[in-house]
Amino acid sequence: MHYVYCPECGEKLIDKPAGDEGLVPFCEKCGKYRFDMFDSCVIILVANEFDEIALLQQNYLSNEYRSFVAGYIKPGDNAEQTAYREVKEELGLDLDELTYAGTYWFELRGQLMHGFIGKAKKKELVLSQEVNRADWVHYEKAPELMFPDMPGNAMHPIYRQYVASLGK
Repeated sequence: MHYVYCPECGEKLIDKPAGDEGLVPFCEKCGKYRFDMFDSCVIILVANEFDEIALLQQNYLSNEYRSFVAGYIKPGDNAEQTAYREVKEELGLDLDELTYAGTYWFELRGQLMHGFIGKAKKKELVLSQEVNRADWVHYEKAPELMFPDMPGNAMHPIYRQYVASLGK
């Protein structure tokens, strides 16, 4: 979010130099810079012991493509806590292992995505109300169902890390 007005006093902000940051919105009344803010989210590739990946269909995102588990980081939580929580909420799975897979800027929504690869034992997926469908898909077939590989889509770089971890 780019601030135009001060969130504390409502004054219109001016652009003011802030050291190496360049021009930053500034409130003359409060004497504070108002740096741009953005959402932080997690995205988790969940794999099982049979080299299958859980792919979710969420109709509010797409009727055509599938995604990994993803969700917003809540105030007070860190990225790892959020990853464990989102996998439990969306798929009913407990992760046995969680590996950090980097950060990715999602320009379309102005979000910083914290990527993970999670491991869980294969069991029936118990879906939340926000997930319309989810299936275990062998990793070799997953790219056919995933959102296209394009800038801003964190799924494919995380997927490539997972495949590399398999030694394939």
